[in-house]
Amino acid sequence: MNGLFQTGRALTVTELPVEFEFLAPPPLLLPGEQLEHYQALRQAIFADLAPRSAIEWLLAIDVAELSWDIQRYRMLRHKLLETYRQKAVEAALRRIDMLGIDPEFEAEAETYTLQNALSWRCDPVAASEIDARLTTYGFDQHAITTEVYVQAREVLSLFEGLLNAAQTKRMLLLREIRNQRFLSGPLRQPRV
Repeated sequence: MNGLFQTGRALTVTELPVEFEFLAPPPLLLPGEQLEHYQALRQAIFADLAPRSAIEWLLAIDVAELSWDIQRYRMLRHKLLETYRQKAVEAALRRIDMLGIDPEFEAEAETYTLQNALSWRCDPVAASEIDARLTTYGFDQHAITTEVYVQAREVLSLFEGLLNAAQTKRMLLLREIRNQRFLSGPLRQPRV
């Protein structure tokens, strides 16, 4: 995994031996995830690691699972930031639109603010108009991004912990594969 990235044609085909298939059950995919993507990642890892023994196959299966989890955490973190960006735009619009509004119209104004924030996320034309309006009131993209990170700080910390834990486990497994190969290799000649 430390060498140059190989294209799909250059990868060595390393199939999971039939006797080990029960050790790698099909993954539990989340909505939007595709089995073909998981299998391609797993196949690339198997080709890269080229397991030679049962222990190495077990370790390679775990590396593939952890690598999938890392990709999943990154994608979920990205989606989370999109959601919090909408909430940050909503908060900025609320500061602009709700200032000095008559209390009897607050509920209706809040509804429009929520609709505008949703339009910002779904409609590129509305997004550019809302961005221009926010900028007029001093809410540039840096201010919105700051609001995103303030609102999402606890959840981002959770994802950071999940990513770090999975990456650490993956590195430990890769070291274990290296150690297995070192121990099963030919004995070195003693120094004279």
